[in-house]
Order: sequence, then structure tokens, then C-alpha cells
Amino acid sequence: MDCWNNLQRSGWAYPTLVLSIYGFFAMMRPGEPFLTPFLTGPHKNLTIQQVSRQVYPVWTYSNFVLLIPVFLVTDYLRYKPIIILQGLGYVVAWLFLLFGPGVEATQCALFSYGVATAAEVGYFSYIYSVVGLEHYQKVTGYCRSTALLGYTVGSVLGQLLVSLDKVSYYILNIITIFSLCIASVTSFLLPMPCRSLLFYEKHQSSTNNIEVLQDSSSVSGSVSDGFTISDARKRDGNIFLKVLWKLLTDCKECFSSAQLISFSLWWAMGTCGYYQVASYVQILWSHKEPSKNFTAYNGGVDAVATLAGAAASFAVGHVRLDWSVWGELALGLFSCLNAGSVYLMDMTGNIWVCYACYVVFKSSYMQLITICTFQIAKNLTKERYALIFGVNTFVAVALQSILTAVVINTKSLNLSIMTQYFIYGSYFAVIALIFLGRGIYTVVYMKCIKKEDSIAEGSLSERDADLPENI
Repeated sequence: MDCWNNLQRSGWAYPTLVLSIYGFFAMMRPGEPFLTPFLTGPHKNLTIQQVSRQVYPVWTYSNFVLLIPVFLVTDYLRYKPIIILQGLGYVVAWLFLLFGPGVEATQCALFSYGVATAAEVGYFSYIYSVVGLEHYQKVTGYCRSTALLGYTVGSVLGQLLVSLDKVSYYILNIITIFSLCIASVTSFLLPMPCRSLLFYEKHQSSTNNIEVLQDSSSVSGSVSDGFTISDARKRDGNIFLKVLWKLLTDCKECFSSAQLISFSLWWAMGTCGYYQVASYVQILWSHKEPSKNFTAYNGGVDAVATLAGAAASFAVGHVRLDWSVWGELALGLFSCLNAGSVYLMDMTGNIWVCYACYVVFKSSYMQLITICTFQIAKNLTKERYALIFGVNTFVAVALQSILTAVVINTKSLNLSIMTQYFIYGSYFAVIALIFLGRGIYTVVYMKCIKKEDSIAEGSLSERDADLPENI
């Protein structure tokens, strides 16, 4: 009991522990790597066409519609309600998946899943509002690593149960909903932040306003010094408008940097392509290996890809390189690797080659998004980082919605899954060309600048040498 009390009094350890537990169980979803076989299996009995064109696009569109409203209210509500919403969204999604019959119920499940993914901003921002600045790096590592661990454990557990014990996909989803229920209950144990990061003035003044209103309750509708209930509401409204104006101003100022625009562009375009490839890869795997006697290794592949991506992200964080010079060229080169991996996934007839290409693709993406993240974040305050993260994510989801509408939902095209992946490979090839060109230009430009500086320094030294010495 003393240890628990000390934990709660620490100021940072208790919320970090609770949020880490929440993140672990929220991400431990052993049924997710086998979602397509589950939906097309005997329990749901949907066709591949229904899953690809009617079910999965619902997540893309709902995430796009909800992202901006959730982003705007997250800080105003002080994060915890949004985390609770995320946990409940996941639970409702799996309830529909397990017990809802037909396409409509499955679409409701994907809509609820979209609500949960849109609320991720609350999970990744909450901890900064309850701990001190000196703990930021430590608590970020704890929260992100436990979420990654939960995802890996879920994928490995699902694969072991399917491969060794021949457990049905239905049972995997029962385990998933049990894990999500634990996460949802845990979210209620999070301490409520005393203030937000952006609406600090609003929360700071709310207590004083309430006290004034209570002291003057004998006068109907008014308070001392002429302060009324309507005045309190107007103040809150004015603060909200001030924050929105500040966000717009900060956004304009941040994107005045050409380098930040470049890394943000890859973030948005790369994330769009990654989600599109990852969302439909199970359908591609089913097409490559349609035999019912084949044991799917989706969970194992996802776990290996995640761990390889984590290792690549860790390694790139320790590479000594002037990323401001070479970063864009690196984005272009690894985008070529992404394009090649997706093209090979499309062309090969071997499921194991397809699996291996996905591991390369996902690990490469995680490495590149890490480069973009620290290049964007290194010169921004935490409030502006959240803003740029939100803007980039919104652009990525908007691009994904457009790509989905054209490639998946255009009835006149009616593209096969193979043609879809050829388009995705071409999409990354275009990204590679853009950033190879930009990267080469940046390297040449920076070398010319350094050469001019060295010439100027040399000329200055010669001129100083020619000056007569003072006698």
C-alpha cells in the first residue's frame, strides 16, 4: 500500500504506468492480423469484394471526417475523455464484428474503429499535460514502447494459437475484445489533467469564475463587479477563438520553412501510402494463397515487420549524419525501396516472397517516418509539434480518402487487387522521384554554399595578411 501511495504522489510515475497499461491492452489485438480471413470465413460469410469495396473504405472515410473535430476538442476537454472515447470505440467495434450480422453491422464496426483511431491524438498528447518537462523523454519512451510491445504480443499470440492449437479466428476476436475491455476500464483510472496545453487560460480562470458566481448567487443573473453568467460564457468563447487564431498563425509560421514543408510532405504522402498498403494486404495475401489447407502466417509476419521497424527506427536515431543535408535524399532512396517492395508483392506468385516484401516495406516506412518526426520536432515547441502532427495526419487521411475513392470505390474501374497494388507501387515510385530530385538539389546547393563560404573565408584571410602591421 505504501508503494502504491508513493507511486500516486510521484507526479509522473502513476499516470505513466496507467497510460502504459492502457496502451498495451488497447494494442494487444490478436484477431486484427486475421481480420480478412475472419470476415470472409463461415462466421461472417462476406465476400472479398464486399470486404474490399464496402467494408474497409468505411474506416478511411470515417477517420477523415472525424479527425479535425476530435483534434479541436481534445485539448479543450483535457485529453482523458478522448482516451476513454478511444477505448470504448475499440470495444464497440469488436462487439459489432463478433455479434453483428451482415455488411451493415460490419460497416458500423469499421465506423467505430474510425472513431477510435481518430482519437489517437488524445493518447499521444495526454502525458505531456500531467508531467513536468524534465520527464518528457522518459515517459514518451515508456508509453510508445509498451504500445509497440502490446501490438507485438497480440500478433505473436494470434499466430501461435492459429498455428499450434488451430484456434478459430472467432476465439482470437474474443481474446481481443477481452483485452480491449481491460484497456477501456483502465482509461477511467487516469488522473484528470489540471490544465490543457492550449486552453490554459480557460481552465485557469474557470475556478475563479465559479467562485465569483457562487458568492453572488443572491443576485439573480449577476455578480459583483458586473460579472454575469453570460460574461463567463463570452470569455470562454473568446478564448476558444483566440486559440484557433493562434493555431492558424502558428501553422502559417511553421510552414514558412521549406525544409519543414518537405519533411511534412513525405510524412503525409508516405503515411497515406502505408495505410493503403497495410489496409488491403490481407486481401492480397488471400489472393496469393487461396488454399484452405494453408495456415496463414499473418500474425507472425506483422510481428516480425513491427520489430524490424522498431529496430530500424532505433538504429536511425543513432546514425551520425547531417539530416538537414542528406535527409531528403535518404527519403528518396528508401522510397525507391518501398516502391520496389510493393511492385514485387504485386508480381510474385509466392506467398513467402510476398510476406518478406511486406516486412521490408513496413520496416522501411517506420524508419522514414522516424526521420521525418525528429526533423520536424527538433525546432518546434510541444504545442506546435502537436499542431503539425495533426495537420500532417489530416493531409495523409485526406489523400488516403481520395486514393480510396478512385482506386477502390470507382465502379467503372472495378480494379483487381493486383492492379491496386501496381498503383500503390507507382504511387511510391512518384514519391521516390520527387524526393530524389529534391534531395540531389539540396545536397548540391548546400555544397555550393559551403564552397562559397570557404572561398570567402580564404579571400578574407588573404586580405588580412596583406594589411600592414601596426608599428
